[in-house]
Amino acid sequence: MDDSGTTIGVEEEFLLVDPGTRRPVPRADDVLARVGAVPGGQVHGELHATQVEFASAVCTGVDQLAAQLAEGRRRLARAARDVGAVLVPSGAPVLEATPPPRPGQERFRRITDLYGGQVADYQCCGCHVHVGVPDRETAVAVVNHLRPWLPTLLALSVNSPFAHGRDTGFGSWRMVEQSRFPGSGVPPRFGSADAYDAAVDRLVDCGVVVDAGMSFWLARLSPRYPTVEVRAADTAATVERAVAQAVLTRALVDRAVADLARGREGPVLDDQVLAAAVWSAARYGLDGPGVDPWRGVRVPAEDLVTALVRHTGLAGVPAGDGGARLQRRAAARAAGPRPGSDGGLVAVVDALAAACIGSREAGNPPS
Repeated sequence: MDDSGTTIGVEEEFLLVDPGTRRPVPRADDVLARVGAVPGGQVHGELHATQVEFASAVCTGVDQLAAQLAEGRRRLARAARDVGAVLVPSGAPVLEATPPPRPGQERFRRITDLYGGQVADYQCCGCHVHVGVPDRETAVAVVNHLRPWLPTLLALSVNSPFAHGRDTGFGSWRMVEQSRFPGSGVPPRFGSADAYDAAVDRLVDCGVVVDAGMSFWLARLSPRYPTVEVRAADTAATVERAVAQAVLTRALVDRAVADLARGREGPVLDDQVLAAAVWSAARYGLDGPGVDPWRGVRVPAEDLVTALVRHTGLAGVPAGDGGARLQRRAAARAAGPRPGSDGGLVAVVDALAAACIGSREAGNPPS
């Protein structure tokens, strides 16, 4: 977990829920007006008014990043509490809710007009990691190296097993919902920045994305910053898991840059096998099989994590259960043999809200 000197930043998306019903509530404008400026980061709205985002500043140190993410969560949670809402770090809404109101921002309205019912209730939240790169050509070559590792980053992050009032059977229902969009999943392998730009422009010309800043690939060239942006992960239940995702991602980018300096290009892999690996990661997380992207065979998911750690040279992945395990454990404790009952799912929301800032303060529903 040492600092490498490569710049890094994280964007975290969160849900806002009603403290009584624990269902999503459209209070984003109130929360953003209340929270004000956050030192070292920015807060934003998302597609729906049931969601808010905190974006860290550009960081070089892990401790610096962790402090910024913790402060962003604390301030958003406090602002949410002040306006009668609760901040919840989940990849998807745990309990069913009425579709949120039509967004006010012009670009978001264009998105809802294009996708219709596909986004009417799309309230999924991710953790996006930005890693600095020297230039766009390097960025494209780095993404080629990242392709086989994106499913494992997803498996490590799964935090949406419940969605809209039911146990989906998946670790990441967010990824299932996201996969319905055009151009989702592992990006194609590109030979140059021009080829990458042409592919994005083609999606715009086909009318399936609203602009060049809207690709759904799990890793892409950031449309705003000189970074590679990795979007594989569900929003993390805790700051520690968000930081771990960021550190692993940066280590993969650092290794890719080093390999490129030695003349080693990213591997040529079967796109269908990569899609299978993403599906398996979303389905099982670390609690079942994964797909080896190089050999195209089923393997234990933990073996892929071991390979990632060995590839990056990190000491290891921080211990502790991920969000999906936390959610299912909370549901089982509350509901006994009926983990899908409303009582169990209320407990899931409360456990997530508590994990968000590491305490039962700043707006958690009472137990």
